[in-house]
Amino acid sequence: MTKQRKAVALISGGLDSLLAAKVIQQQGIHVEGINFFTGFCVEGHTHAIRQKDRDRPKRNNALWVAEQLGIKLHIVDIVEEYKDIVLNPKHGYGANLNPCLDCKIFMVKKAQEWIETHGFDFIITGEVVGQRPMSQRKDTMPVVARDSGAEDRLVRPLSGKNLPPTLPEREGWITRDKLYGFNGRSRKPQMALAEEFGLKDYAQPAGGCCFLTDAQYSVKLADLWQARGEKRYEMDDIMLLKVGRHLRPRAHFKVIISREEGEGNFLQGYRKQFVSLATTSHAGPLALLDGEVNDDDIELAARLVARYSQGKQADQVELTVTGLDGSRQQLSVKPLGADEIPQEWYI
Repeated sequence: MTKQRKAVALISGGLDSLLAAKVIQQQGIHVEGINFFTGFCVEGHTHAIRQKDRDRPKRNNALWVAEQLGIKLHIVDIVEEYKDIVLNPKHGYGANLNPCLDCKIFMVKKAQEWIETHGFDFIITGEVVGQRPMSQRKDTMPVVARDSGAEDRLVRPLSGKNLPPTLPEREGWITRDKLYGFNGRSRKPQMALAEEFGLKDYAQPAGGCCFLTDAQYSVKLADLWQARGEKRYEMDDIMLLKVGRHLRPRAHFKVIISREEGEGNFLQGYRKQFVSLATTSHAGPLALLDGEVNDDDIELAARLVARYSQGKQADQVELTVTGLDGSRQQLSVKPLGADEIPQEWYI
């Protein structure tokens, strides 16, 4: 009997990885999925936090893709290992702080290690020639295969006809004619293929979920590194940078102000790690102070927080200041006027 070949597909949760796995699955290959958790793809978590996003699906898209395909999904935590990729990318950053080429090499390398350990034959990705300006160019795609160690065991089913034959094709495990020749940034061919496969309700094409590709998020991360005097981060930093309004009134501290009830509830969980401010005389946000602050800093932050409360037009707004040791003090301050908040405070 002919041995059934096995492949692992990198499943991001997007349409491309879904289609790529489906194309190979239809050739009789046993496919399982692998999803690498870096910490920077927690879109569903932030949707769950904010009230305005309450109607959006609260699903893990990678798990959803695996369910559509009827395959096992292996979720692998690489948060700590991935830090070096973010902090010291060999090939540099993309438009923001996204180390796309180093990221793809790293993930394919991890997948290569996985197939060697688990007795699988090759790797599937949803890469498309010309789709990404950094990691999915005609000249960089061979770099991913080479530097990851996967070499010709890396199959890109959506662009296979545009690339040299891989080992699975040469060995007859898969048929090249059943691969596709997608090219460029347009997602229309993928959407048409999804319709052909009867796949619906998938994550929006080109939406992505990596915070590092987001310009506003990247500015906040760069600001964090500058304030700390070094490039480092923890999981709490990743989440807090995505939540609330961030302002830096002075170089040594910033204020994170909740924008709505859901964010306020989330920030409550960090009150033991930061000095916090909450208005008491008027409805208003919860705020965290990130940095070492003195009484003058706290008063300035309190006036800023008061500005975002329902007492912004009042002569005085009362707030409770909670210290790192749990101690509390009451403040009564005059809210800052709109013209007293320079644009450069906003991160």
